[in-house]
Amino acid sequence: MLHPYTELRFVSDEIGYGIFATEFIPKGTITWVKDELDRVFTPQELEKLNPATLEHLLKYTYRNSKGEYLFCWDLTRYVNHSFEPNSMLTSMGFEIAIKDIPRGTEITNDYGTLNIIEPFQCANDPDHERQFVCPDDLLRLNKKWDQLIESAFTHISSVGQPLFKFLTSDQSSVIDQINRGETTIPSVIKNLFKDSK
Repeated sequence: MLHPYTELRFVSDEIGYGIFATEFIPKGTITWVKDELDRVFTPQELEKLNPATLEHLLKYTYRNSKGEYLFCWDLTRYVNHSFEPNSMLTSMGFEIAIKDIPRGTEITNDYGTLNIIEPFQCANDPDHERQFVCPDDLLRLNKKWDQLIESAFTHISSVGQPLFKFLTSDQSSVIDQINRGETTIPSVIKNLFKDSK
């Protein structure tokens, strides 16, 4: 479920569409949460799809730590990559704003957190030091991303959270435990799919 203060807009011929904030979204806001309508495909299910369907599905899914492919039912699938994103996928099944997102700003995440299969160069950040999004980004950059998520988490209880009602009881419990100092924020490295092949 994507944050309600968002809309789909055309970005460019090269990039296509993206998701933009229709109102100010402060740092620490949950911007997306996996909900009951999102569809998870196993690799075996993908093998049964016709090639055209499979191509479309792979364009709009990401792999979780089990190697399954998550297809978001709503406009979340149009969130574009940035090497300097304003939203970050946590290992708890939701994304959090790691910066204040002003009204009219495109909401982005770093595709390096999504267990991509092949490296690729992104159209919207051509001059960044990374240049390519790579399959091993989670291994190399998890500590940096953990720091960004931890900084955002300090605000999670002090900002409006319209997506809290879509959290599972387990997710809510973990957030409460983190806020009380009873546990630490689980590292984003837990999202890593370790292919046994």
